[in-house]
Amino acid sequence: MKTKLMTGVLLLAALLLIGCSGGGEGDAQPAADQKTEVAATPAVYPALPVTEDEALLRCKAAAAALGSNLKTALKQAMQDGGPVAALEVCNVQAPAIAAAIDEREGITVGRTSLKWRNPDNAPDAWERGVLEKFAADKSGGASTLDLETWAVVPGPDGGRDFRYMKAIPTLSLCLKCHGADVAPDVAEKIRTLYPADHATGYGLGDLRGAFSVSIAMAEVGDGGD
Repeated sequence: MKTKLMTGVLLLAALLLIGCSGGGEGDAQPAADQKTEVAATPAVYPALPVTEDEALLRCKAAAAALGSNLKTALKQAMQDGGPVAALEVCNVQAPAIAAAIDEREGITVGRTSLKWRNPDNAPDAWERGVLEKFAADKSGGASTLDLETWAVVPGPDGGRDFRYMKAIPTLSLCLKCHGADVAPDVAEKIRTLYPADHATGYGLGDLRGAFSVSIAMAEVGDGGD
């Protein structure tokens, strides 16, 4: 009697499971259909600047965002793993931070230097000219914090680009990886990540390089320098 009762219970449970399984498939189908109806949202950039004043504000904001985000990441890396960890931030996170700003703002932002570490950051002709002018101004007594410039130049597609550069001073945080006295483990990591490195030997307050920002102009109006 117990055996028959148990068999009946098991059979009933199996039937219920089959019924639930069928209902689940039916319920899942609309969800799948709904998922396929959701289209990817295309990136929407701010409108291209019309005036130089507008372009200047956006370029300054992009440079400030890159500097702030990178400084935060470097400080955290220094706390977590010291200068070697900070080198990994510059190698991996710095390009990603810049790319995120590019993607969000429809702008090109990065860093460059006459003594570059990453060959991707080597200056182009316009940037080199600005960096040399910054270096001359610094030698003449100008404060690195005050060094910036901007100009409208021919763009690669035949249009016109607004370009902005802001000098980067060498801070105490920078000296662990860019100073004249770099620890052996840091020097080894630099050789591993950047075999063609040029970016050591700096002193506190030296001109380290510059933020470089570029944005296409919709139309050049009055304003700016």
